[in-house]
Amino acid sequence: MYLIVGLGNPGEEYRGTRHNVGFDAIDIISKKYNIELNRVKFKGVYGEGFIDGKKVMLLKPTTYMNLSGESIGEVANFYKIPHEDIVVIYDDISLDIGKLRIRAKGSAGGHNGIKSIISCLGGDMFPRVKVGVGAPKGNLVSHVLGKFTTEERTILNKALEASSEAAITIMTKDTNEAMNKFNGFNAADTE
Repeated sequence: MYLIVGLGNPGEEYRGTRHNVGFDAIDIISKKYNIELNRVKFKGVYGEGFIDGKKVMLLKPTTYMNLSGESIGEVANFYKIPHEDIVVIYDDISLDIGKLRIRAKGSAGGHNGIKSIISCLGGDMFPRVKVGVGAPKGNLVSHVLGKFTTEERTILNKALEASSEAAITIMTKDTNEAMNKFNGFNAADTE
């Protein structure tokens, strides 16, 4: 089984914020592949289904961002999912809005959700899809918990479509293929 996780914060007040782009990407995959997110367990909301004949779980941790690893760790342990079969989609402030970056492994880069996952899994050997949300002009917390402008959202929506495709490519082909295809993707260029 593969696990595709989108990071975010639960609750209506966080819907549509920069920190919740992972949740948004999971919603796209859920809709596209008709995998209902209708189960609550493992400190998250999830659904199971098949994509290209491969069994997959889509997960949105409900622990709040900084404790995301608790939910992912529980799922990985319960289903004995190898870390390289866990794909994490999340926001990255070091990338402009609309840009994607795929990585096979790596440090948290200051992202508390990724720090939590590395801590709970005991390593950083899991592929990730970073979605650019732009650098903060002021306070970091206000930035990541802030909403996108209408223009930014238009660009972001294209990036979210691409990020969901990147996650599926990692699962159905491999991380290198996803890196070759999506690193350098910039939704702002598709205007």
